[in-house]
Amino acid sequence: MKYSDIINKIKTKLQIELENEATGHDWFHINRVYENACFIQSKEGGNRNVIALASLLHDISDHKFNGGKLNEGGKIAFQLLIENGCDEKTALHVKEIVDSVSFKGANVQDEVISLEGQIVQDADRLDAIGAIGIARAFAFGGNRNRPIYEPSSAPTLHSTFEEYSVSKSHTINHFYEKLLLLKDRLHTKTAIEIGKERHQFMEFFLKQFYNEWNLNTINKC
Repeated sequence: MKYSDIINKIKTKLQIELENEATGHDWFHINRVYENACFIQSKEGGNRNVIALASLLHDISDHKFNGGKLNEGGKIAFQLLIENGCDEKTALHVKEIVDSVSFKGANVQDEVISLEGQIVQDADRLDAIGAIGIARAFAFGGNRNRPIYEPSSAPTLHSTFEEYSVSKSHTINHFYEKLLLLKDRLHTKTAIEIGKERHQFMEFFLKQFYNEWNLNTINKC
């Protein structure tokens, strides 16, 4: 089977499965990561088929939605690809990427991954920052009944995945625990260039957020 046919089958499956998904991990997120990954690949190289398939499947059975099982997604991605006619070598490479792409904590080092994995990780991280990243953060926080902001609750730079995965802190803390850290954890030159403006936008947003939040303190009646 042609890779283009496998890719189209995966796209169709995900579009159906992720309809009405409300945490910011919807089909549109998947498609943006896919398109960003393909763009980065056009500048940086790497196996385009592996990158396309891994970017489409990078969130399948993500630990945030499967009860905290860290490597379940890779197994499911591998099986799905084999069932749809993918060769085992490619499916194994995709499995490896899916299992290593997620952010696992501020003080947890990224796993050493291939160029293809770095490109998929970069594409996913670019969608976690900037205007869309901000929107996704608040969508996820609202879906999980998390406060927008609790001034008395400081961010935590988690040292293990276990600590990070069970954190239920407010959404503003998420900027300091993850989103603002991603600029310096991008791999490719192309992603780093794209990430600069998105990072600056988040800094501007937070400055404006605090200005508005503190209005009642500044202008007491």
